[in-house]
Amino acid sequence: MPRGPSINGLSIGQLQSLLQSRLGKVQKLEKQRNRWARKLDQIDRRIEQLGGGRGTGRRGRPPGRGRAQNKMSLTAAIEQVLKGASKPMRVGDIADAVERSGYRSTSANFRGIVNQTLIKDKRFGQAGRGSYQMKK
Repeated sequence: MPRGPSINGLSIGQLQSLLQSRLGKVQKLEKQRNRWARKLDQIDRRIEQLGGGRGTGRRGRPPGRGRAQNKMSLTAAIEQVLKGASKPMRVGDIADAVERSGYRSTSANFRGIVNQTLIKDKRFGQAGRGSYQMKK
């Protein structure tokens, strides 16, 4: 962004004038931004009335990419899977079984999250390299 003229050597009156000019420009741009924001809100409401999803939010998140809602926690879902298993399971198999049970996640690395949960939770014990079971 180009800078304005150098303010070195300007009198106080000239500096005040320059400041007033810039404040006026800022106020004008803020009014313009508020007008556009109101128009966008109207468009979003109209889209919702027609049954469409909201567009990209002001924070840049695409629609439908919020946090997944589940009826049970991840640890409860893992516990349910491991209790139903007759032998120790590998991390990838546990992650697949948890997802098949209805647990939803938007994570790109769900297997890693399952692995961290298995490591941290004291209810799960390691039966071998990469395989887990319920502690006895």
